[in-house]
Amino acid sequence: MNKVWLVTGASSGFGRAITEAAVAAGDIVVAASRRTAPLDDLVAAHPDQVETLSLDVTDIAAAQAAVDGVAARHGRIDVLVNNAGRGMVGAVENSTDDELRSLMDVHFFGPAALTRAALPHMRRRESGAIVQLTSMGGRFAFAGVGAYCATKFALEGLSEALAAEVAPYGIRVLIVEPGAFRTGFADAAALRPSAGPDTYQDTVGPVLSGLPGGSGAEPGDPAKAAAAILTALDADEPPLRLPLGNDAADAITEHLDHARTELSSWDKLIRSTDFDD
Repeated sequence: MNKVWLVTGASSGFGRAITEAAVAAGDIVVAASRRTAPLDDLVAAHPDQVETLSLDVTDIAAAQAAVDGVAARHGRIDVLVNNAGRGMVGAVENSTDDELRSLMDVHFFGPAALTRAALPHMRRRESGAIVQLTSMGGRFAFAGVGAYCATKFALEGLSEALAAEVAPYGIRVLIVEPGAFRTGFADAAALRPSAGPDTYQDTVGPVLSGLPGGSGAEPGDPAKAAAAILTALDADEPPLRLPLGNDAADAITEHLDHARTELSSWDKLIRSTDFDD
């Protein structure tokens, strides 16, 4: 049976690539985005497989209606892809409460609401998959992207617990951690630098200028990423986390190696904090 997908942020980037890959596989996709006009060509080319849905993922009240509508129209929802997102660059000291909350609404509270809405439909069928698009920045953080990484850390923590909770119901959770891909994510117009003084030019400055400067030249191919996601979902034993790209694989490996070395170096002190028997 062909799958029914709900993909957020479907008008561009990974969302668009995943939508196209699912359609090529013969599936039905409800492509959700704040602006649906960029999807008109896909709807025209595949009117029986693609429908658009105007959705702002930060509108928590709309999440339930959106998911219930998909289930009502198509009888089920097989795959939810929480992909909608945006970038933010700036020093932690310069990130305001409003900026942090706004980004958390997009990357955490929105996906959490859509996930909660989808789970009852999936549990009734004892099948389904939740795909969470995070980032290699969901594993580690570096100067200039603390706010962005914090939201992705939060979604990964929620998703890891979720995977254990829903496994008995035949529901899978896939956390996708891309590196740098040509999605338009790092376009100067797409990034929202946090305001504040130029105190951290030596550490944050290169990131603020480097990300837009590299836009359009990233090594990652979104179409290949989408194909990899579909392959992982179809596996008998899919991974919980799926890094994508050589840069992600290398950076995550380096981070894990460093974490293990640090843990070993401080092992004696770490283990000295229990009560003596």
